Amino acid sequence: MASWCVRAVRQSYSLVASPALIRASPRLLCTATQQKSGAGSEEEAEKPEQGAAEKALLEEKTQLEEQIKDMTERYKRALADTENLRTRNQKMVEDAKLYGIQGFCKDLLEVADILEKATESVPKEEVTSQNPHLKNLYDGLVMTEVQIQKVFTKHGLVKLNPDGQKFDPYEHEALFHAPVEGKEPGTVAIVTKVGYKIHGRTLRPALVGVAKAP
Repeated sequence: MASWCVRAVRQSYSLVASPALIRASPRLLCTATQQKSGAGSEEEAEKPEQGAAEKALLEEKTQLEEQIKDMTERYKRALADTENLRTRNQKMVEDAKLYGIQGFCKDLLEVADILEKATESVPKEEVTSQNPHLKNLYDGLVMTEVQIQKVFTKHGLVKLNPDGQKFDPYEHEALFHAPVEGKEPGTVAIVTKVGYKIHGRTLRPALVGVAKAP
């Protein structure tokens, strides 16, 4: 039994001290080292790829943000242009409603002038019951003139009779300038033809003579 134990110990020692096993150990260590270094190199290779991908994503994000900003500005400009166009169209419609009849009204002004001249030309002392025909004719002219002025007022047409007022080039047209006794220089001394305004806009300026300093 003792001899068997001695042989077993010798075999174990020879196995541990075997040159093949000693030569194989550095190979195993080298292989393990290479595997470890290979894993590290793979991680290092993945890091540049990951950095490049993040950089590409950031660039794409920046481009998208710039596109969104540009589209937002274009949208705002389009909205502003649309609102301005709507406002202009609305103003044009309103002006058409207010001033669409100014051509027709301007033609009627000549009729009103004729009626005014006709009533002024009739001697007031002759308009009596002794001349019923003349009186009826005169009364008819006056009523017609009053009625046409009511129609003018209804549609925003107002008569301008600036006698004694300060001369306004936007409402009056000066035919002459002359010194007039009792009139302040720069005021309307004579009205040869009344003017008219429609909704605050001068349709026909009054034809006037303006007083000046002597």
